Amino acid sequence: MNAAMYTPPGRERVNMPSAPHEAGHDPIGQSHQRSRAFGITEQSEPDFSSPLRGDLTSALDENRFLFQHAAPVMETLYDQIANTHSMVLLTSAKGMVLHSLGDNDFLEKASRVALMPGMDWSEQTKGTNAIGTALTEEEALTVHGNQHFLNANKFLTCSCSPIFDPYGQVIGALDVTGDQRSFHQHTLALVRMSAQMIENHMFADIFPKAIRVHFHTRSEFLGTLVEGIAVFSPEGRFISANRSAQFQIGLPFAALKAHTFSSLFGIPISSLVDLFSGTLPTPKQLVLHNGVAVWCRVKIKAANPWNAGRPMPVTPQQAEEQAAATPSPAVAKVVPRKPHLSTLQYLDTGDPQVSAVIHKLRMVSGKDIPVMILGETGTGKDLLAQAIHGDSNRSGQPFVSVNCASIPDTLIESELFGYEEGAFTGARKKGSIGKILQANGGTLFLDEIGDMPKHLQARLLRVLQERRVSPLGAGKEVDVDVAVVSATHKNLKDMIARGDFREDLYYRLNGLVVRLPALRERTDFDLVVQKIVKALCENGQHIGIAPRVMEIFKRYHWPGNFRQLHNLLRTAVVMVGCAGVIDLEHLPDDFLEELEHGLPHPVAQRLSKPVPTIDTSLPEVPSAPPMPEPTLDGQKLQDVAISAMAQMLRLHGGNVSAAAKALGVSRNTIYRKKHLLPPDLLG
Repeated sequence: MNAAMYTPPGRERVNMPSAPHEAGHDPIGQSHQRSRAFGITEQSEPDFSSPLRGDLTSALDENRFLFQHAAPVMETLYDQIANTHSMVLLTSAKGMVLHSLGDNDFLEKASRVALMPGMDWSEQTKGTNAIGTALTEEEALTVHGNQHFLNANKFLTCSCSPIFDPYGQVIGALDVTGDQRSFHQHTLALVRMSAQMIENHMFADIFPKAIRVHFHTRSEFLGTLVEGIAVFSPEGRFISANRSAQFQIGLPFAALKAHTFSSLFGIPISSLVDLFSGTLPTPKQLVLHNGVAVWCRVKIKAANPWNAGRPMPVTPQQAEEQAAATPSPAVAKVVPRKPHLSTLQYLDTGDPQVSAVIHKLRMVSGKDIPVMILGETGTGKDLLAQAIHGDSNRSGQPFVSVNCASIPDTLIESELFGYEEGAFTGARKKGSIGKILQANGGTLFLDEIGDMPKHLQARLLRVLQERRVSPLGAGKEVDVDVAVVSATHKNLKDMIARGDFREDLYYRLNGLVVRLPALRERTDFDLVVQKIVKALCENGQHIGIAPRVMEIFKRYHWPGNFRQLHNLLRTAVVMVGCAGVIDLEHLPDDFLEELEHGLPHPVAQRLSKPVPTIDTSLPEVPSAPPMPEPTLDGQKLQDVAISAMAQMLRLHGGNVSAAAKALGVSRNTIYRKKHLLPPDLLG
């Protein structure tokens, strides 16, 4: 069975303890208290009517991955305890007995207390017992004789160890139960070693494409049960570690999640690949972060079977280098994570609509639910997609953005799905893995999904359903694991009604649909402007915005939303220089002309505050607001502009070029308004 057939349990495990009980911790005593709370009495008879009894077939099917790896270990374990009046049991994470091996005489005794496949041995039904208590405490322990809660079970001695999957979650338990008179103190150690053997066997199937580092302080222990196994993504992000690895590194599973290969072993992951890229698999010595020297073997499997030249998925940097080396008209890029735009928290600036969107996104984070972002052009859908990726457990993996509207129909198939060398005329030597596989392990952002050609929608749907990609000319399929975020400004339901968009693809993409409000609808406009200006300033420069400019901004309808606002402010910041305050003369000419001609929006109406004229002869004050100037109460924007033009012309003796330069407008703008200006100014 491969990793694709295995789904880890939903509850996240934060640690995988392997040490004895902590001082003051009494698992048996606490278990007895829980047993009483469950309403069980010591005189209760063995329960043969377990609600799980009829579910054995479905439980075996659900736990097929566990059973596959545990069965051979159970056989070996039973060979070691045969003829000792004992049995070996495998249970699910809920305590149902899935399989048992044992001496016939003892199996018959065990059946009298319902210790057999199909029965529930959780604490809720059987009280204190090794299986139920080990699963509850999530640690290996022995329950001997009178320590059992039920009198009926006190003839037993049981040693049990929970089994953790490679994600650090309890997946089941391994137990050895026998007659209490045959108790042996080494049984628990034997069970724990066998459980760890099962756990180690799971790593290869769960992480077939990751980098597995096998290590131990003594080289002769590599390949044995006690070796440490740590798993990293091709970019070096920590994925998992077995119990021995946690012990040798000196950190629990939860703490390891914050680390990378580099922080644990002191060298970049690329250096590790180079170190073990030779043909001889000889162990090499590395030093852990705690100063302990360990011997290592590394296992790296090819992520792209049709392209043996690349042993792992490309990194964002490699993808960018590849794109730069071979120009392509396709607008598809691997976007590196930007620290100042990488989290949802940064984008939450107080608008209730945006806050509601972010709250929903946080609720589904890490749940592998596709997200569809709706909104007008320029509302920041791409930034939100990057923030979704940045806050996810895939943040260390690639974020690949594909603009479906900008890729020519003739190239979109090869750009998305990749191709093998010689697949078509002009194909790149060694082929191309395609944008979907570039996002393997990370997030694929399908921007403007509504513009994807109809004939490729079916193929994309198949990739999303089966999680497999077939590159052009490869003749084989390759597994791919991506989180999908899509975005569009179009009404996809209308497109479905017209037959322009596949309905089945729509429902595959819209696991959670969120809508970003237009800029004109947001209540946090002031803070948004401040953040953009701050991001645009350099060397600690502080630039303010004149009150009349902010008033204009608030009344404007912003058809281009954030993209338009950002571009306008970028120009203004450059023009303002050291003046410290963005005023009308720093705004682009076309923006002012649009205001003058009037729009079906309140921006053409009178301003609510007095508007001062523009006087560039005043001294520049970097950090102070503009000095008080004569006001023109009740005037419209056009009147303000005409007055400013007249003033500049007077200051420059009628020189149109000088006046236009001072105002930051073109000469033609002044000439177009000459019929409104005093005749003496233009000669």
